[in-house]
Amino acid sequence: MVNRSKTEYDETAKAVAAAAVVGIVATAGAAAMAISIAKSTSGMARQPEAAGKINSAMILGLVFTATAIIYALIIAILIIFVL
Repeated sequence: MVNRSKTEYDETAKAVAAAAVVGIVATAGAAAMAISIAKSTSGMARQPEAAGKINSAMILGLVFTATAIIYALIIAILIIFVL
């Protein structure tokens, strides 16, 4: 059996926690983006004259969702390397 120090276990736990957080956030973000695209496409099909406004709102929402995912990745990297 390999003897590991407490710091090795701490580093492993940090890496696993960071991977889990990024995985959960990326999955939730992808689901949110898919729902947003589906709903906006449906709205554009029902009201083609409002397609420009719907498309603009959808893109803005996708940008905010992607930003939240990137923030989660940055926090995960900080957890691994700084804490």
